[in-house]
Amino acid sequence: MAFWLGLTGSIGMGKSTTAKMFAAEGCAVWDADAAVHRLYAEGGLAVGPMSEAFPEAVIAGAVSRERLKEMIGADPATLNDIEKIVHPLVAADRVNFAESAQSDIIVFDIPLLFEGGNEGKMDAVVVVTADEETQRARVLERGTMSETHFETIKAKQMPDVEKRNLADYVVTTDTLESAERQVKAIVKEIRAGLNNA
Repeated sequence: MAFWLGLTGSIGMGKSTTAKMFAAEGCAVWDADAAVHRLYAEGGLAVGPMSEAFPEAVIAGAVSRERLKEMIGADPATLNDIEKIVHPLVAADRVNFAESAQSDIIVFDIPLLFEGGNEGKMDAVVVVTADEETQRARVLERGTMSETHFETIKAKQMPDVEKRNLADYVVTTDTLESAERQVKAIVKEIRAGLNNA
């Protein structure tokens, strides 16, 4: 039985980079955002139900995330309807991945792990963190988001301090070397526990 490790953290904290570090340690990594991309792509499992509920959101056989953003902007209640379609498909994708994974540790990279109430499905949770200045600088350096949009997203996420308090492990991503050391230590501790079980 594989160990299920939830990986989460607010925007700009270095979660994607940390996920790659876990993969480098031989962990299987499931990415919630990548799952949504698969579901929305042409031939993806979300395209059919989404085209029935929101035909205007499907363009050239795929769900347009840009169109969905516009629709949610015009009517925030739309988000609940979209989530009712997409969340069960994402959950099924996660289970399928777990069943076929060949690793002793499966890392579930889920941005809104606590917000979605998924922490209870995990054996342990890692929260990735950085100081507020680093977080802001990283997000704005990407050049894909305005300061206002960043603040809006941050406001929807559970505060970093609360996430850290709920976590079993915290990885501070101040430098790559430091984060790598922390990831190696977590993997070593979990594997030691599995070997003694």
